[in-house]
This record gives sequence, structure tokens and C-alpha cells, in this order.
Amino acid sequence: MPGIDARQPNRKPPQRHASHSGVTRRSLLASAALLMTTSIAGARVVTKVLPWKPNEAYPVTPVVPGGYLFFTPAEATIVDAFVDRLIPTDELGAGAKDAGVTTFIDRQLTGPYGGHDWLYMQGPFSATPLPSQGLQSPLTPRQQYRLGLAALEAYCKESYGGRGFTELNSDEKDKLIAAMEKSEVQFKGFSSRMLFSALYTNTIEGYFADPIYGGNRDMVGWKLVGFPGVRYDFRDVMEKPNQAYTLPPVSMQGRAAWGER
Repeated sequence: MPGIDARQPNRKPPQRHASHSGVTRRSLLASAALLMTTSIAGARVVTKVLPWKPNEAYPVTPVVPGGYLFFTPAEATIVDAFVDRLIPTDELGAGAKDAGVTTFIDRQLTGPYGGHDWLYMQGPFSATPLPSQGLQSPLTPRQQYRLGLAALEAYCKESYGGRGFTELNSDEKDKLIAAMEKSEVQFKGFSSRMLFSALYTNTIEGYFADPIYGGNRDMVGWKLVGFPGVRYDFRDVMEKPNQAYTLPPVSMQGRAAWGER
């Protein structure tokens, strides 16, 4: 792995160039910023439930890492291998696999997101939707992952001499992911582009979301971009203008460093 090589003494860290077009750590960071912007500006679409009760809140249940609630062991191994190519561990820090992104996706799929519980899921679904129309599929995220991962594995075994996705080398994985991104590869019974989009979007979310949701382990994503987290009191910082902010990030669960100076 390039990231392991970069930590060997007296050896110049290699330059990382993802072979699949458009998917680089830089593009992932840019997409994360766009998601933050659009999530603030976008309207909330709610069906099935009426959440507008006065003072109602949705407290987060902290994810306890260990095992998987939705993924089978084989599916989790494929997702681990896939997200590890989207954000590999390298000289900049831990990648998506080491940040617990697979656990984040697994727990999201077991909740309201996995069933699109709060989205309008009745037809019609356009075959040629406008960019503003968003997802056009009757499949929930749980169905997309279950069907998509099976289709990916079947395609690999048929196209790579019986080898599954996890058995491909890094270059083969990158080329296949790039083809999925551009819809240049056809899976039997499932859209390769849809599976790529789900994994790409959820990887970004898991890498930068609060660690309370199971990803962003040790706040590696926040440390990478210099995000301070949810520290409740910045008065000490405000009293020191033009000085670098050096305090570690703080998650929603707090940490022992709350009182650090």
C-alpha cells in the first residue's frame, strides 16, 4: 500500500494519482463541501411521519463499533475494499476503511435512511431525470446495496477469471470503479452507476460526519481539513486574534480534551 510505504524511513513518499477519473481525495473534499452547502439550502421532504411537534428532537444513539447489523461478512469485505480505493490510507492520514466508513454505512442502512422512510417513494420515476429531480428509483438504499454488491461480485467473477472484487489488484479496482462512475460497465440486473453513486456519497458522509455515527474514527476527516468540531466555547480563541487555532476537534460526545489550553 502506498500509505504504508510512505511511512518507511529514508524513503520519499510517493505521489498518489488515482487512475479512475474524477475520484481523488481533492474531489472528495470538494464534494463534501458541496454536500454541506446543499444540505443547508435544501428543503426537507417528509412523508409517512409528521415530525412537526413542538420542541420535538431526535437524540442520536452513539454507534458502538463491532460487527455489522445489515451487511453480511462478505458484503462488508467488499465495501471495505471499495471505500479503501476511494480514500486510501496515505501520507495524509487514515483512509476511509481505517476511519470506519463501512461501519457508518452499515448503521445508516439499518435506520430511516436505509428504507428512505422520510422520502416520497411513489412513482412515476423518470428514466431521464433533470439534475434537480434527484434520485429516480423505487429502490431503497438497503435494496441498492444488497442488489448492487451482488451484481458487482457476479460481474467480477465473470470478467476476472473467477476472482471477486476484493481479489482484484489496486489497479484493476481503480479501473473498474472509474468505469462504474461513467456507466461504462454493465452489471446484470443493476446499474453500476447507481452503486457507485451510493458508495461515493456515503463514503464522503462517513469520513466527515461526527464520530458518533460510527465513521470519522479519531476525527481523521476533521483533522485533515482543520474542522474544530462542536466545541461549545470559543471565548478563549476570540480573545487571541491572529493566532493559529491549535485545539483538537471535539465530537458531539465530547472528549477528555475539552479543557485543553
